[in-house]
Amino acid sequence: MSTQGVVGSNGSIHMPKGEFRTNWPMLGSWTILDEGEATGQHVVYTQRGVIEHYLDHGSFPDGAVLIKELLESKTDEYTTGTAAYATEVTGWFVMVKDEHDRFDGNGLWGSGWGWAYFDVADRETTTTEDYNIECKTCHVPARETDWVYTEAYPVLNTN
Repeated sequence: MSTQGVVGSNGSIHMPKGEFRTNWPMLGSWTILDEGEATGQHVVYTQRGVIEHYLDHGSFPDGAVLIKELLESKTDEYTTGTAAYATEVTGWFVMVKDEHDRFDGNGLWGSGWGWAYFDVADRETTTTEDYNIECKTCHVPARETDWVYTEAYPVLNTN
C-alpha cells in the first residue's frame, strides 16, 4: 500500500489529500452512547485493496491507512422510531500499518502502526505527540487483533 502524502520521510503523519469519504471503502461504524443517548459516531475508512488483502491474509498490509472520522450525533424521533444520526465532524484518527519499525524513536510510531489525531480546525498538523499515552491505551483491549477493533467491521469477516 502506498503511504505517499500520508507519511513524511521523518515519520510525520498527515491527513490524506483528496476526499477519502467518497474514494475509500468504509470498514464500519460505531455509535457512542452516554446513558443511552447517542453522543457521537465514528466511521472508519481504508484504502482500496486493504479489505481484499485482509480477507486473503487475515492481516492488514504494510502501509495500510485507516481513518476514523469522529462526528457529533443527534437523536430524534421519526415515524420509524427513535434514531441517531451524525452531524458535524469533530476530528480524525489516522493509523498507518508499519511492519518494519521504520520510525523507531518517533513518538507517533510503535506497536506496528503509526498513530495520529487531527482536530477539525487543523487537518495539516497532528496534535499527537506520544502514541503510547494518547492512542495505544484505548486500543489495549484490541491488541490480539493488531490493535484494531475488527469486530465492528463486518466487511473483514472471513466466515
